[in-house]
Amino acid sequence: MARKSAEPATRSRSAAQPKRPSATRLWFKQRRGLLRGAGMGLLALGAVGAVSFGVVALDPMARLREGTGWLAELGRGPGLSVQEIRIEGREFAPREALLTAIGITPGEAMLDFHPHAAKQRLEQIAWVETAQVERRLPGTIIVRITERRAFAVWQRDGRFSVIDREGRVMATERLEAFGPLPLVVGVGADRVAAPMIDLLRSAPEIADRVQAIIRVSERRWNLRLQNGADILLPEGHEEAAITRLAELQARDRLLDRPLAALDMRLPDRLVVRMQGPAQPATPTPTPARSQRG
Repeated sequence: MARKSAEPATRSRSAAQPKRPSATRLWFKQRRGLLRGAGMGLLALGAVGAVSFGVVALDPMARLREGTGWLAELGRGPGLSVQEIRIEGREFAPREALLTAIGITPGEAMLDFHPHAAKQRLEQIAWVETAQVERRLPGTIIVRITERRAFAVWQRDGRFSVIDREGRVMATERLEAFGPLPLVVGVGADRVAAPMIDLLRSAPEIADRVQAIIRVSERRWNLRLQNGADILLPEGHEEAAITRLAELQARDRLLDRPLAALDMRLPDRLVVRMQGPAQPATPTPTPARSQRG
């Protein structure tokens, strides 16, 4: 019972004695104004930093320009400029056209060169079928091309061009450098010559006698033979006509005769026109000279 009566007395004494503030609290209390001012200063400094960071983050092109400018300067430094452009596989393609398509010259920065873009430009040249472009550091660009193959000579309006299988013009000069090629003549002959040339190659006994393959009205073909005779082929039935012509040649030696024309356009008959007898040349009278007396 004595213990219970002593507890209230102890609490009352504790409540009667005021609690002294600690030294740390007194130090913060005395310097509260100074700390408040420092905090405001830090807050303002942080705001300025955030704005600056935001400007940099919101202007990535400025950072990119800084980076690419630095890379460009590095690419122009010693050992990183173009020293050699090596072209492999070229036979007839003009070197000047290839260099223009490559798009860079010795002395320029290697890092300014884009191989994929150069490949696309090269493959737009009529001479080039495929191109491979490699940038080999420190200073070499290697270009490997596969040229299109010359397929025929196309004549139109008295002008001659070497064309590939698709009919694209490859050259208009020095045609003799390509060797003997089939001659196709007429408007539109360049675009559709390949099937006809392939058909003739399957019948060499006919092809050996053909001088030119002539497109008529952009619809059908005539064959001009070495002896000057014309073979008129039916529209859309060239294969059957060539097969029949080869049979006639093997059996009757028809193309060895003095033909002027052979019309095969009718399905059930041949119309043959022979060369006429050679006519003697008619002498041209010359006016008599007047004689002076």
